Amino acid sequence: MSTIQINSGASEPVSITGLGGFDTGKIIEGLIAAEKVPITRLTTQQEKLQAQQNVLGGLKTSLQSLSFTVADFAFPSLFETSQSVTSSEPNRIAAVATAGAGVGGYQVEVTQLARAAQRTFTFASPAAEETITIDGQEFKIAAGATAKEVAQKINATGTATVFAAAINSETIVFSTRETGATGAEFIKVTAGSLTEVEGSAKEGKNAEYKVDGVAGSAKTNVVTEAIAGVTLTFDALTTTSGPVTINVAAPGANVKVIEEKIEAFVTQYNAMIEALHKAITTKPVAGASKPEELEKGALYSDLELSSLVSHMRSTMVDAVKGLPAEMSSPFDIGLGPGAAKGTSASQASIEGMIKLEPKKLAEAIAGNPEGVEKMLQGWSKGLQSVIDNASAPGGTLEAKIKGDEANVSSLKARIARMNEVLAEKQKQLVQTYAKLEGIFARTNQQLGFLLQQSEQLAHG
Repeated sequence: MSTIQINSGASEPVSITGLGGFDTGKIIEGLIAAEKVPITRLTTQQEKLQAQQNVLGGLKTSLQSLSFTVADFAFPSLFETSQSVTSSEPNRIAAVATAGAGVGGYQVEVTQLARAAQRTFTFASPAAEETITIDGQEFKIAAGATAKEVAQKINATGTATVFAAAINSETIVFSTRETGATGAEFIKVTAGSLTEVEGSAKEGKNAEYKVDGVAGSAKTNVVTEAIAGVTLTFDALTTTSGPVTINVAAPGANVKVIEEKIEAFVTQYNAMIEALHKAITTKPVAGASKPEELEKGALYSDLELSSLVSHMRSTMVDAVKGLPAEMSSPFDIGLGPGAAKGTSASQASIEGMIKLEPKKLAEAIAGNPEGVEKMLQGWSKGLQSVIDNASAPGGTLEAKIKGDEANVSSLKARIARMNEVLAEKQKQLVQTYAKLEGIFARTNQQLGFLLQQSEQLAHG
């Protein structure tokens, strides 16, 4: 037999255990459970709406990110004219374009690398403070200073003409801070603690090179005057390997940059198509109760999302109005139906995916760079408009999310009111049954008394 307790306000809790042999606690529980059925239905409806909100929010964020990527195709900077420069042996001679350069190939030879002048000294730690003079600049050296401390002091002085390297505790090498020819006079040092190692002095040298047989010289190994508009960096001699070919391409759009931008878009677009397709084709989970279960199928057969997918797909094949037929759609630059090899996407969503043919893109840019630019700009604006109509502030997804929010708020308020009414009803039932139990108890008492009196009279 069950027991029900209820607090009836300021009075002590009322407790009932049964009525006339009936389990009144279970009776009340059954009555309340029946009353809770509509609340349970509303709660489930609320949870489904919240799950739908979560899915819509995720799709909205992904679509906004895709919109930003698409917008990049409208920027003229993507098609800025530049020249690419390549080296047949970049480990020996590296080359980069720094300005407009003459188109063609250049044969570059390096017979000598630029180097700094050097002098090597033995070092004896001074017993007392002394002054070292290097190229007329004085450096105070403390008594007992080590070779490493001397080198650190010189290297920390921005106006010094040399760098110092402490090879060990007894040897310091001074190198001029600039490379290039110095002649016989270089790194003049005066100090009692330093003694030059005989035969160790090395003059600074210029880099010696030839471009197409024409000799040149430079103070550093980074040379800007050898080929106009090109900076060369000499890293090794070419005396044994032969000349290095530097090739300067014709000015034009950077195919590699454009290809990388399109490939990044393709990856993001295909992921979006797969996510949308999954959202509208996944059926709800029967008897779902957990949030992750409720999110599955929350947008099953959603008409607005289906329409969005359809419009996105059409922008990938439709011609941009006002452009010549030969360069009016993404197909003309190698963007067509398909998916990357090894994709795990469903067959149905693959039908809406795209892939890029790099060779066709390169040919299109080489043959009609202006046409490619105009097509990408016009197409991107159209696709961005389709995406923004759904995901931008005030778009269809935001309207659905706000509609769900309003419905959830309404359901919460309705459920709260119903729970209040139900709590009051349970309280009244408990009090009513408690009173009836009291009446039955008193009646039983009276009946017992009467029976007792009757028995006494019968035996009197």
